[in-house]
Amino acid sequence: MNNDTICALATPPGGAIAIIRISGPNAITTADSIFSKPLDKAEGYTLHFGQIADVEGKELDDVLLSVFRAPHSYTGEDSVEISLHGSPYIVQNLLESLYWAGARQANPGEFTMRAFMNGKLDLSQAEAVADLIASSTAASHQMAISQMKGQFSRELEELRKQLLHLTSLLELELDFNDQDVEFAGRQELTELMDKAEQHISQLADSFQIGNAIKNGIPVAIIGAPNVGKSTLLNALVGEERAIVSNIQGTTRDLIEDTTQIGGITFRFIDTAGIRKTQNKLERIGIERSIQAAEKAKIILLLTENNVPFPDIDFRDDQIVLQVINKCDMSLPSSSYLYHRQPTGRLFHISAANGDGMDILRQALVRESSMPYNLDESHSVVTNARHYNALTQALEALRRAKQSFTSNTPTDLVAEDLRQCLHHLGEITGTEITSDDILHTIFSHFCVGK
Repeated sequence: MNNDTICALATPPGGAIAIIRISGPNAITTADSIFSKPLDKAEGYTLHFGQIADVEGKELDDVLLSVFRAPHSYTGEDSVEISLHGSPYIVQNLLESLYWAGARQANPGEFTMRAFMNGKLDLSQAEAVADLIASSTAASHQMAISQMKGQFSRELEELRKQLLHLTSLLELELDFNDQDVEFAGRQELTELMDKAEQHISQLADSFQIGNAIKNGIPVAIIGAPNVGKSTLLNALVGEERAIVSNIQGTTRDLIEDTTQIGGITFRFIDTAGIRKTQNKLERIGIERSIQAAEKAKIILLLTENNVPFPDIDFRDDQIVLQVINKCDMSLPSSSYLYHRQPTGRLFHISAANGDGMDILRQALVRESSMPYNLDESHSVVTNARHYNALTQALEALRRAKQSFTSNTPTDLVAEDLRQCLHHLGEITGTEITSDDILHTIFSHFCVGK
């Protein structure tokens, strides 16, 4: 797979400066064939100034060329990066010269895939590269950096060691079951399982936080028709995203948009007005509104003076902010306050002219930070694939724990632990084999004595 040499533009097209990356066994000789200075003896981590030529040998541009020798490069292979002017003509002609010299166009993500295949990154670190590129807030950037630097991988490796140790003890008991030997007390093994379960559960639970930070905290705007939901959405995102009309039932589908407030990304969802109706399309919109409310972390329950709030039950872990709109048109009536909400979560605004909007935005930032405090010593899971693997690992571990406490045969308990290890290994791409368990046994016990 890695026997050929690849090249690609590594920067967005249209910039003043472009970088073309080359990687593979012939990366340096390929670059040498179109560069004005010899590179065969160039050391790694060196920078060279010179000229590049097209397929006909005509000079294209003055460039800076960086040389990286295997295994000390991003991909673990010999690599070259060429910094040149961002002219589309120059970039295209240079790429054609590299194709002519024997390199091929890299596939999407192939440089990072080679880094994984050559042991420079594990799967979770490789995925963090994409998250880092896509990060748009300080929080999402910090999570991507942390994962790319290996904090999540180190946590998983520590869990792996604990579970391998536990599995090894059970494997030893299977080897010596005819001698009625226990290599660890039942209480000790139960405590080890409890500790691993708590750690995996904490990582899985953090996905709610990580997903919200990465994709935006979901905020559903819920209310009766014509109370100003679409106007509020437009005011929050700063553009005319939703159609505003005094005709009831205008919004029949969900409208979503994201914006940053106080460095936090919010994903606002404008919903259909909730009321009794015979219109089939409007009923579908209302059903989707209720579904959106069920999935949201924050609810902006919107009404106006003398219009009651919709009768909707919310989850205990949801934050419901009661908002009375159109306060510039009439004084709010306390008779319609939503009785479930504590003092401090009631706001009077005018979405049309901006009255009270700054206070509401501050409340969104304040309330959003309340449920998202996490122990900084542990990673935050942001990837759905990682979350699914952790969930399956947790289920396998709990099966093992249940079997162990109910005196199920040891080989069945060990099989569930292997499944747990397998799912954890899926996250980083680590293969769990019997050799791993065997190595753990020999490193901790003197079996062959």
